[in-house]
Amino acid sequence: MNFALILLILVVVTGIAWVLDKLVFAPQRRRAADEAAAEFDRQQERVGERFADENAAETRARLRNERLRQPWWLEYTASFFPVILAVFVVRSFIVEPFKIPSGSMVPTLLVGDFILVNKYEYGLRMPISNTKLTNGKPLTRGDVVVFRYPKDESVDYIKRVIGLPGDTVAYENKQLTINGKPVPEAPQPDYFDEERIGYAKQFVEDLDGRKNAILNNPQVPPFVMGADDFPFRDNCVYNAQGVTCKVPPGHYFMMGDNRDNSADSRYWGFVPDKNIVGRAFFIWMNFSNLKRIGSFQ
Repeated sequence: MNFALILLILVVVTGIAWVLDKLVFAPQRRRAADEAAAEFDRQQERVGERFADENAAETRARLRNERLRQPWWLEYTASFFPVILAVFVVRSFIVEPFKIPSGSMVPTLLVGDFILVNKYEYGLRMPISNTKLTNGKPLTRGDVVVFRYPKDESVDYIKRVIGLPGDTVAYENKQLTINGKPVPEAPQPDYFDEERIGYAKQFVEDLDGRKNAILNNPQVPPFVMGADDFPFRDNCVYNAQGVTCKVPPGHYFMMGDNRDNSADSRYWGFVPDKNIVGRAFFIWMNFSNLKRIGSFQ
C-alpha cells in the first residue's frame, strides 16, 4: 500500500469523524454542558447564599469544559482532519518530497538528496489513479522528471526527459543524437564517482539550450545488455554501438545523467504520459552535504 493511498484513507476517516463531530457530537456536548451549568445554578439557588460555592464561577466553568471536551477517539480523528487534509492537498496537487535512492542521476543529483517535485506544472492529476484533471504545460527536453516506473507503478523513478513523442533518439558510441542532430557536449574535468570509486569522464550536455552535466565511463562498452521486452519495443533497434528508438505518441524517452550507471528507457522502454508525477526542481536537504541545498537543472 503506497503512502498516497494511506493518506487518502486517513483523510476519509478523519473527515467523516470531523463532520459527525460538527453535526452530531458537538451539539450533544453543548447541550450536556448547558444542562450541567443549569443544574449547578439550581443547586446554588437551593443552598442559598450562605452555603453557596465560594468558587462558583470556576466550578461552573469546569463543569461546562468537562462536558465539552472531545472523547479520546475524536481527538485522534476529527481534531487531526484539517492538518491531514492540508498535507494531502499540498502533496497531491502542489509539491511532493522525494529522496534520491541511487546514483543514476549523478552528478546532477546524489544519493541522499531530498528533493521537491512540482505536481501542477504538467497538469493537475487525481491522487492514486493519476488521471489528468488539467493539461498544464508540456514536458520539454532536459526536464528532470519523477514518474511511475512502467514495469512496477508502485515504484517512483527519476530521470531526464531526452525524447518527446515523435522524436527519434539514438545513443550510439556514447553520443546522443535527437532527430538526426548530435547533442553538443563540452568536456569538463573528470568526476570522481564515489559509488563506483573511480573517475568518469564528465561533459556538459546542451539539450535545446538547456545545459546539464553528464558522466561517461570509457571502460564500459556502448552496447545495451539485457534490454527488456517492453511495449513498442519494435520502435527500437539495438546494435553493437548502442540503440536507436522512435518515441511513440503519448510517451517519453528517459535517461539518467550517469549514462553508464542508469537503468532507463534504453533498457525498459518508454514512459507513458499517464505515469508522469511531476518535475523535480529543488534539493531541500542533504544531511551529508548542506551545500547541496538549492535549485538544479
